[in-house]
Amino acid sequence: MRDISFPGGETVPVLGQGTWMMGEKAERRREEIEALRLGVSLGMTLVDTAEMYGEGATERLVGEALDGLRDEVFLVSKVYPHNASQRGVIAACERSLERLGTDRLDLYLLHWRGDIPLEETIAGFETLRQAGKIRHWGVSNFDVDDMEALFDARGGNACATNQVLYNLSRRGPDYDLTSWLAERGMPMMAYSPIEQGRLAKKPILVDIARARHVEPLQIALAWVLHRPGVIAIPKASTAAHVRANRAAHDIDLTPEELALLDHHFEPPSRKRPLEMI
Repeated sequence: MRDISFPGGETVPVLGQGTWMMGEKAERRREEIEALRLGVSLGMTLVDTAEMYGEGATERLVGEALDGLRDEVFLVSKVYPHNASQRGVIAACERSLERLGTDRLDLYLLHWRGDIPLEETIAGFETLRQAGKIRHWGVSNFDVDDMEALFDARGGNACATNQVLYNLSRRGPDYDLTSWLAERGMPMMAYSPIEQGRLAKKPILVDIARARHVEPLQIALAWVLHRPGVIAIPKASTAAHVRANRAAHDIDLTPEELALLDHHFEPPSRKRPLEMI
C-alpha cells in the first residue's frame, strides 16, 4: 500500500475506508463490521467517519468494528459546523470519543464551514490537541477562498488536510484547489471517489475495465489513486467490495488510458463552486 504524508511528516495509506450511511440498518451491521475489519487487515487502515453520519450511529458501529484494532488504525471523525465553537467542538469531540470507544482521534475535521468564526474552531481544536484528545485537525468541503481565510486566521496553518468531493465526474478542485494544497504540502482527501457507484455504467470505464478484466468502478478508483497528493476514502459495506477497492490500488493506468479518461471527463477550464453531497 502506497503512503502519503501530512505536512508534519506522518504518513497514512493513500487508500482508506469511508463509512457514510453505515450503521443505520441493524440487519447489515455484522456484514459492515466484518467489511471494516477486513479493510484494516488489507492495509486500508485510515478509517473516516463523522458525528453527522446516522447522528452518531456510524461512530458506534466504527467503534465496535475497531475493537482490538485501535492501535492499527488512523481514525478520522468530523464535527458539525454548529458544534464548532471553542467550547462546542470540545464537547462534540468528547461525545464522538465515547461513541467510538477510544481516548483519541488521529484526525478531527470541521465538516464544512459554518457561521462560527474559524478562530474559535481552531482554538477548540488546539485545546483538544494539547489535551491529547486529537493528534491532528483539518477541514472538509473548503474551497480556495475558505482555505485562504483559514490560513489568515491565527493558527490556521496547522491544518493537516482538506476533505472534498472528488472523482472523475467531479473534477472542480483541479482548477485551483488541488494545486493550492500541493503548494503547501497538504494532501487532499477525496470522499465519494466513485460517485457512490454512479460511474459504473460510463462507456469509457466499461471499455477500459473490460480490456483489463476488472470492474469499471475499479478503474474510476484507480484514477483517483493515481492523482498526486490525494487520499481516497471509498465506502465498502461488503467483503467483496472491500477486496475490489483494495485491488484497484494495484491498477497502474497507462498514459493512453489516462488520456482517454481526460478526454471523456475533461478537467475544468474555469472556476466552479466546490460541490458537496
